Amino acid sequence: MTPSTDLLTALILTLLVGTAVAVVRMRGLFPALMLMGIFSLLGASWMLVLDAPDVAFTEAAVGAGVSTILGLTALALTARRAKTSSRKPWPALVIVTITGAALVYGMSDAPGVGDPAAPASNYPVPSYVERTDHDIHIPNVVTAVLASYRGFDTLGETVVIFTAGIAVLALIGGVAVSVRNTGPAGGRAGDGQGGDQPDELARGVEPAA
Repeated sequence: MTPSTDLLTALILTLLVGTAVAVVRMRGLFPALMLMGIFSLLGASWMLVLDAPDVAFTEAAVGAGVSTILGLTALALTARRAKTSSRKPWPALVIVTITGAALVYGMSDAPGVGDPAAPASNYPVPSYVERTDHDIHIPNVVTAVLASYRGFDTLGETVVIFTAGIAVLALIGGVAVSVRNTGPAGGRAGDGQGGDQPDELARGVEPAA
């Protein structure tokens, strides 16, 4: 990696950390959702700098695109601000710190990005390049790896994303039915126990005076 690439990578990582801290500390759900989309775009930019355009495209499409749309859909059925918790998140902070330290320690022994002496550069990569045209009969090595050589892995990733999407849609549909049938106080619609409240209150937003 060149010095300019190292500088750009450091800048993107700094922005990623700053965005993550802002998301955690923000109480407004809409701005937090927008920052999460920015976080995904920054991650995609980092992957692009590391010469992984296929992964960057997936991160931008799923992280910044689909996830933001699903988040906005869910936000339309909930309150606009997160509830303040009285519990201190120290156990979670300790677990995250230990996990992060373990990941950093594990990566310290990994070969450098683009290292020609790395095992991946000496064993599987030449084999894929030499055999792709004969085995798959297509000129694009990346497509051959994703769709054929590691096709079951790609299929598993697709199934996971599809299942997650179906689960989110099912949850959003259940919340929508609950909001239509009950008021903010839990009463049935039209029974005088909260069901006759305006839609703004059902979504946790104060109506305009």
